[in-house]
Amino acid sequence: MLTRRTLFLLMGGTALAAGGVAATRVGVQPEPPAPPATDAANHLLWRNWSGIQHAYPANRAAPADEGELADLVRTAPGPIRAVGSGHSFMPLVPTPGTLVTLDRIAGLDGHDMGALTANVRAGTRLADLGPALAAVGQEMPNLPDINKQSLAGALSTATHGTGVTLMALHGNVQAFRLATADGQILDCDATRNADLFAAAKVGLGAFGVLTRVTLKNTPLRRVERRVWLQPVEQTLAEWPVLQAQHRNVEFYYLPFTGMTAVITHDETDAPATPRPPTQDNDAVMSLKGLRDWLGWSPALRRRVAKHVLSSLEPERVVAESWQLLSNERPIRFNEMEFHLPRDAQIPALQEVIEAIETRRHDVFFPIEARVIAPDDAWLSPFHDRPSGSIAVHAYYKDDYQFLFEVVEPILRRHGGRPHWGKLNSLKAADFTALYPRFRDAMDIHRQVDPEGRFLNDYLRGVLADA
Repeated sequence: MLTRRTLFLLMGGTALAAGGVAATRVGVQPEPPAPPATDAANHLLWRNWSGIQHAYPANRAAPADEGELADLVRTAPGPIRAVGSGHSFMPLVPTPGTLVTLDRIAGLDGHDMGALTANVRAGTRLADLGPALAAVGQEMPNLPDINKQSLAGALSTATHGTGVTLMALHGNVQAFRLATADGQILDCDATRNADLFAAAKVGLGAFGVLTRVTLKNTPLRRVERRVWLQPVEQTLAEWPVLQAQHRNVEFYYLPFTGMTAVITHDETDAPATPRPPTQDNDAVMSLKGLRDWLGWSPALRRRVAKHVLSSLEPERVVAESWQLLSNERPIRFNEMEFHLPRDAQIPALQEVIEAIETRRHDVFFPIEARVIAPDDAWLSPFHDRPSGSIAVHAYYKDDYQFLFEVVEPILRRHGGRPHWGKLNSLKAADFTALYPRFRDAMDIHRQVDPEGRFLNDYLRGVLADA
């Protein structure tokens, strides 16, 4: 196993031995300033997971069923915004009007083992959905890295996993039910309300509120997860082969180390192995410690890291797919992720790495690269395009403006489409140029929400202006 606690101690000790008394950030960083708990009207604060988005909704609601939800969306003060776990970094949720949680509309609502489908209430959290599907012998074909999102939130923002033949989560949606602005509950699939189905499959909560989703799943399987470290040059050269060889594959570049962590998942009949406690969070904080001690000397920082990282042994664990693909991620961060044409991914990533390591010596969070298969949802970043994603993170206590200043121009120049829930500065004209069916989706939106009851200020600037 990769002994990451040992890694932290080795890095800290080596830094001290190398003269790390010139450390740049050693000590406890203060928490970012928090907004007041209430506003002048005594409305309670809502804040997203990383802390950069907030609002004081005048009305909060947790309907217990579709009937209550239908009445709510028809009569409650707008804008009406649904919230899941608050893992979006963009201002999709903030509203001065009504904030709706679907936490009481959660759980399985039936399944068909022969067809390998399951009806899932939209407020179900992914962490709960995995074991619920496993209990009926099913699993989702792919999962994102974090398991805290609600199903509705994950679908509405085109949340995805990785795998050259695997679509994002919404690609396996066969049907859904949607509460529209006039209080109707509409059934949508490829034949019923087909255009609304295509437009709202990745809907940003702008077309209505999802209540139930029919997922096309696969039989429950075990997978073997492998994690190993190798030089970045080797990983970039092997990336096409790695994509072809493994069901799920991704890699993380570890800034200022010259090293990558490669992660693969492949189906196996091997027996399950004991699952050790996750050490990913220790690894991230080890990289932070290295930055704090040796940020003043990128060359020394790289030498120390490469020396320690090169000696670590690979990880191997076997478990059911849902247990390994999605994980706990308690260390908060802010994130920018763009999805690029697949052949542009590596050239863009090389530019991002060079730009960060030239201009931003404070960055330490790993940079993630994944691959996603195309789908036909009108607002999907993967619409009609095999994609490679690049995700750049900033520790929640650190400045994240470099994402806009240093990273975003590179990703946009390479034809990237941003993840809907992650930081970007794009406007309506940009999305219209990037999405072949964007105007068609806006036409459908005007039909089902003519008064814009589901549009907050951000969404008006993106959707209504189109």
